[in-house]
Amino acid sequence: MTEKKHKSGFVNIVGNPNVGKSTLMNRLVGERISIITSKAQTTRHRIMGIVNTDDMQIVYSDTPGVLQPNYKLQQSMLNFSRSALGDADVLLYVTDVVETIDKNEEFLQQVQKVDFPVLLLINKIDQTNQTELEQLVGNWKELLPKAEIIPLSALNNFNINYVKQRVEELMPESPPYFEKDALTDKPARFFVTEIIREKILLYYQKEVPYSVEVAVELFKEDKQLIHIKALIIVERDSQKGIIIGHKGQALKKVGAMARKDIEQFFAKKVFLEMYVKVEKDWRNRDNILRNYGYIIE
Repeated sequence: MTEKKHKSGFVNIVGNPNVGKSTLMNRLVGERISIITSKAQTTRHRIMGIVNTDDMQIVYSDTPGVLQPNYKLQQSMLNFSRSALGDADVLLYVTDVVETIDKNEEFLQQVQKVDFPVLLLINKIDQTNQTELEQLVGNWKELLPKAEIIPLSALNNFNINYVKQRVEELMPESPPYFEKDALTDKPARFFVTEIIREKILLYYQKEVPYSVEVAVELFKEDKQLIHIKALIIVERDSQKGIIIGHKGQALKKVGAMARKDIEQFFAKKVFLEMYVKVEKDWRNRDNILRNYGYIIE
């Protein structure tokens, strides 16, 4: 019997904000890699989730939603999304039944030019009917004639297994790119910052969460406990006041929510300290953005 050849490849997930890319990513990887909120621009980085079997390694990549940038942080987010069009073996272009089909035409034109397989995933089909869905599929066929169109519901886990099956079939023969026990390319600290940022997005209203960055200053692990010191960076003094809240109550609440999820993530007790610091206009400052791992052109 001939030995099964090993397959490996990169599967990049792109699309506009709020279409369900991160929910899809977590379903495909089977772990909670990407943070999820109902707010647009929740994902800021390109995050890899790695699925390993004996004869296959699939490297999924979640990317920020495509948007017209208003400041340098958003430009970096767009750079992450664009870079995903150049280094994939399979592209998952995610749309949904709500957004207009011609949103971000410029990015769509770049998708039309790629020369590797594109699976066009129409998400949230539980929010439409058969007639409207058929119309939508027809419209997308005209826009991306080479793409294979798959309707699904990431939230309800509908058709996810079929997407996994198609991805596996499209993987090229290759040795693994990462260690076979790797789950992601990101260090532990990254997931701490993402969990804290998720809680900030969920807890605070309006513009404040978008002006926030989180940095881990200490991550010290022993057998029983992980001691974490995290810094919450905001752009203005007024935002610092909002984050801390009356008598520190808001920060305490967010800290408790974050600690619970961090303990779940690492399966260990966590001692979490959080501080708030003002860095004026950090979203437009190259040196600060570089420090936080963003791509600056």
